[in-house]
Amino acid sequence: MAWKPVDCHAHSTMSDGALDVPQLIERVTGRGVRPSVSDHISRDVTGAVDSIDAVRAYLDELDRYPIARGGEFCWHDALWRELPDDLAGRFTHRLGSLHAIYLDDRAVVHAFSRRFPPSLTRDMYMDSLVANAEQLAATMPVDILAHPTLVNLALRDVPAEELWSEEREERLVTALFDAGIAFEISARYKAHERIVRRAIDRGVRVSLGSDGHSADQVGDVTFPLALARHCGARDEDLFDPYTRLA
Repeated sequence: MAWKPVDCHAHSTMSDGALDVPQLIERVTGRGVRPSVSDHISRDVTGAVDSIDAVRAYLDELDRYPIARGGEFCWHDALWRELPDDLAGRFTHRLGSLHAIYLDDRAVVHAFSRRFPPSLTRDMYMDSLVANAEQLAATMPVDILAHPTLVNLALRDVPAEELWSEEREERLVTALFDAGIAFEISARYKAHERIVRRAIDRGVRVSLGSDGHSADQVGDVTFPLALARHCGARDEDLFDPYTRLA
């Protein structure tokens, strides 16, 4: 069979997506991409899979289809810590997301909030983001760091090179390499070339993710795949959850 990319990060109506699982599969495969469902599993995302019983029902539903079974867990939410081994083993891949980070005083700053503490500088925020990513890599049992360069809304217009010093990039890449966690190249929250190239050169696998929630988005890994190839990624450098499909 000819090689095909995998969309390792797409959402269905089981969390906050617009398509049910059959519709998602049809849309993604129609784009020549292998599908997965990676819905939000968190108590801090509206409409997410938010309990152990709900995770079991979610996986029971995905078992009906010959697709990769993913889940996107929030680092700052405790549900991932409560997942029993029998459920954890049924996922083909788990994603960890820094939808919020802890500051030194344990205050929480959410990525999708415009609340940005007035005493918090840009550098303080970025240093905390990297520190949280290091802690995630060291303790969270995930396969992929979703949208690694996601930042608070107040900083979205700042050029990446101003936020991501090479020292911060190196710390993030090293943490992922040491933990064996893949770096997601997201179609929605686009990483800059330098950090992607640094990850690939370090030997970190990359994951392609649409982070799709709608028919227009799911399966569209054109940008992630093009950037991965541009930075030197081979087929074997791309995370493939289908190798774990049972």
